[in-house]
Amino acid sequence: MTYASIGTMGVKPGMRDAVIDILIRKNASLGDIGCLVYEVGGRDDDPDTVYVAEIWESAEAHDKSLDLDEVKAAISEAMPMLTGDYGGYDFMVAGSPIRD
Repeated sequence: MTYASIGTMGVKPGMRDAVIDILIRKNASLGDIGCLVYEVGGRDDDPDTVYVAEIWESAEAHDKSLDLDEVKAAISEAMPMLTGDYGGYDFMVAGSPIRD
């Protein structure tokens, strides 16, 4: 069953765009293991938060992504810019009116 995660990451002041740049680097390996959507961005009224929306073929595919060298490197690079304030939700997708 398709798995979705909508999350937030708190970032140190002035670091949002640098974290976004790290997270949006091309990484074909994500698609190869089952990532269907990975969107990253921010809001003008919340300059110290990064928003991430992910959809995966399965929760297991998402978990496997954390073992990829590229993902480990991105996490390591971004970690010093994060505050440790994380939020969000994950859920199993029941369906969509715009896709099969």
